[in-house]
Amino acid sequence: MSDPTRASKPHIVAIANQKGGVGKTTTSINLAAGLVERGARVLLVDIDPQGNASTGLGIGPDRRKLTSYDVIIEDRAIADVALSTAIPGLLICPGNADLASTDIELVTNEKRSFLLHDALRVHSIDALALDFILIDCPPSLSLLTVNALVAADAVLVPLQAEFFALEGLSQLMLTIREVRQTANPGLRVEGVLLTMHDGRNRLSLQVEADVRATLGDLVFTTIIPRDVRLSEAPSFGQPILTYDSLSRGSEAYRALANEVLLRHPLSERSAQGVR
Repeated sequence: MSDPTRASKPHIVAIANQKGGVGKTTTSINLAAGLVERGARVLLVDIDPQGNASTGLGIGPDRRKLTSYDVIIEDRAIADVALSTAIPGLLICPGNADLASTDIELVTNEKRSFLLHDALRVHSIDALALDFILIDCPPSLSLLTVNALVAADAVLVPLQAEFFALEGLSQLMLTIREVRQTANPGLRVEGVLLTMHDGRNRLSLQVEADVRATLGDLVFTTIIPRDVRLSEAPSFGQPILTYDSLSRGSEAYRALANEVLLRHPLSERSAQGVR
């Protein structure tokens, strides 16, 4: 019998920006950890060939026997590939360099844009009892990113607080619009997240003002600050919330998790940690 206290399906969020170095993987790891800290059960799907989200959660190459490549190309079940992390309630479908060849391997596949969508909606994934699925995308508008957008309910866009912050965002928005029109009409923008913000820097403050004036309510209230502890944490295979729980970065990602949960509340059972 189904559990009426659980949502019928997890909320799927693609974390995407074709520009590299904007805090995309940092956000994927730490938003996942923040949601888990609040009682959610989360799967992070790493589809970046660099595999940085996997490394940042302490999943070394020796543990990546199966990866998201096997899910997308070899039709392996997510439930067979997902690994536990050191954080109870946080699972990861790891990524590695094999993903770099997916665009070439899928070019003749008629369902090439729907493979991740289908993998995340098979009945067997119900056994993982997930509240959220986060997808860490590569820094490009490749077929992997398109797969994530087709699979997702929403897109979260990290945006670095720098002079050219809005440059290139228009191309991502056009891609999102195209995916809506052709493959995923329900796709929406979860929000734009300002990252690497320095409140002492006049440029950061001006960029924030410009982004909020341009994008309005699409911009999260939470701002991710520049914090050396955020940069250190991945080298220890930990999210910032466990590496330095009292840091400014931890506070910011907790605030982001709270914003997301206000929009997508956990069921009573999940919030109480009952599974």
